[in-house]
Amino acid sequence: MSHDAAPNLDFAGTTPYEDYVQADVLTHLQHPRSEDPGEMVFLVTTQVMELWFTVIVHEWETATRALREDRLPVAMDALKRSARELDALNASWRPIAQLTPSQFNAYRSALGEGSGFQSAMYRRMEFLLGEKSSSMLAPHRGAPRVHAELEKALHEPSLYDETLRLLARRGLPVPQAVLTRDVSQKYEPSAEVEALWARLYEGDQQSDLVRLGEALTDVGELVWRWRNDHLVATRRAMGSKTGTGGSAGVAWLEKRARKNVFPELWTARSHV
Repeated sequence: MSHDAAPNLDFAGTTPYEDYVQADVLTHLQHPRSEDPGEMVFLVTTQVMELWFTVIVHEWETATRALREDRLPVAMDALKRSARELDALNASWRPIAQLTPSQFNAYRSALGEGSGFQSAMYRRMEFLLGEKSSSMLAPHRGAPRVHAELEKALHEPSLYDETLRLLARRGLPVPQAVLTRDVSQKYEPSAEVEALWARLYEGDQQSDLVRLGEALTDVGELVWRWRNDHLVATRRAMGSKTGTGGSAGVAWLEKRARKNVFPELWTARSHV
């Protein structure tokens, strides 16, 4: 075949690209509710964020399952991919991060009671990080499939739970109370877990467990950056007003931004 041969342009139905990507579906899911031309970028950016949530959940579920099965290389690959995906997710703030209050107000009413904390896929991300809360299932009672998926995720071990179970199987002194905890509850830091991470970090820097700790730290840092970028974008757009959906807005986001996921991985560094 000649190198300059034209690509095949004749298909009986939709193109193979369309069949795989479903671009026509994706590009017709935008239904702005105001006349403001800026609403389109807000809507598309939010939809893009939902797509990134979906793939990150896929990666963390893959990593969680691989850790449970002692397949550390598979877990590491998924965590490293998720770090690049979190970078892309965080960059999604840029198109809307510099909205003035007037620009945001031009279509804010279109959101009605809508708010990002109602995102089911984002809630699954938080659950995988150990940020469990049964009360966060309440907004999804009217959507049985979504509610069932979230309830299942609530009662499954988080990414960090499976990490600590792996450390225990490797002979590290993870307290029994941590290993047998109710995984539907928010993870609470443990002094013993902090000590074992410090011990690991004092040892071989090339060990697979130190590399796992660093991969989780990368994830934790990018989640913290996500929360801070959300906080700053909200501050610029609406100051300290009540958030959409009746949330506490900036005050609620400030509280979230102060928290670290995988807490002992951060505090252990003070003891190395």
